[in-house]
Amino acid sequence: MRHIAFRLVCALSLVGHTAMAADEAKFTVGSKSFTESVVLGELARLAAERDGIAVVHRRELGGSRILFEALRRGEIDVYPEYTGTLIHELLGADPASIRSQEDLATALAEFDLAALAPLGFENTYAIGVQKTRARALGLTKISDLAEHPQLKFAFSSEFMDREDGWPGLANRYGLAPDFARGMDHDLAYRALESGDIDAIDLYSTDADIAYYDLAVLDDDLHYFPEYKALFIYRRDLAERSPSLLRSLTSLSGRVSADSMIAMNARVKLERKSEADSAAQFLGVASNTVRDTRFTRITKTTLEHLTLVTISLSAAIAVAIPLGIAGAQIPALGTAVPAISENGRASWRERGSNRVV
Repeated sequence: MRHIAFRLVCALSLVGHTAMAADEAKFTVGSKSFTESVVLGELARLAAERDGIAVVHRRELGGSRILFEALRRGEIDVYPEYTGTLIHELLGADPASIRSQEDLATALAEFDLAALAPLGFENTYAIGVQKTRARALGLTKISDLAEHPQLKFAFSSEFMDREDGWPGLANRYGLAPDFARGMDHDLAYRALESGDIDAIDLYSTDADIAYYDLAVLDDDLHYFPEYKALFIYRRDLAERSPSLLRSLTSLSGRVSADSMIAMNARVKLERKSEADSAAQFLGVASNTVRDTRFTRITKTTLEHLTLVTISLSAAIAVAIPLGIAGAQIPALGTAVPAISENGRASWRERGSNRVV
């Protein structure tokens, strides 16, 4: 029995080690939890694989801060970001001190990060209303909203909290609506269409702007900064894989705003996968199984079961021989339970003293 358990532990450990080694042999691209970021992550993956470089795309990891910290910790190697978000939200620098790509490079270097040249389009924030509502109220620019405090606003959660989001926008334009709430971005579009709300935040490359026939209000006081899309990466990637950087650099300047809108539209309106949309732009095969919520849950469950099986097998391999020895040697049979109980008591004491 002991030999069987030992072999099982070794076999499972080897499988786990092999799987981890396979993952470590690949570079990792991350993306945020919205369509465009996932599409850009797929662009990076497909461009790398086109050039023979194995890359894993960890998609929809969260918001800007989560991706930025994951990059700093080395959990991912590269991800798509926007200049306005970097400057105003992530770097903690005085926005006035970053006026060029060189200034941005200097600020990123303090975090051991770097950026490639912009991809070729800007995805700035904007405020949108239904065209019929805009015509009825004479809304053409954001400052017009100050005259209509009865209008209902619904913004994405991140926009509600960002330094370059709603608080600053309200202050710049003197907006004090009776209703301004956070709402899921996709739900906000549908609420706007149904007339339940009057204005939402937009991304300028959203395919939904044309789909819902929305009016984009002019940022007449120039509140929103530039949001040029680019890839940021760990500086050591230049040494670890110059070929990957060359693959990513090949995308710089190639993605226009119209191209990005078209890629977003294929996903959101035509229901294609992000991989298929990116592959169509690059003119390559998507060569991937669509990564759905079900496949991600299945993968995570299998990883969890593998770890549990390894730990349980290790416990069995130790406990059964120890139990047999304890039954045959009275002193050992008395000592093992005592040691075990002391260990549990010590653990409970540490837990009770822990500050929550």
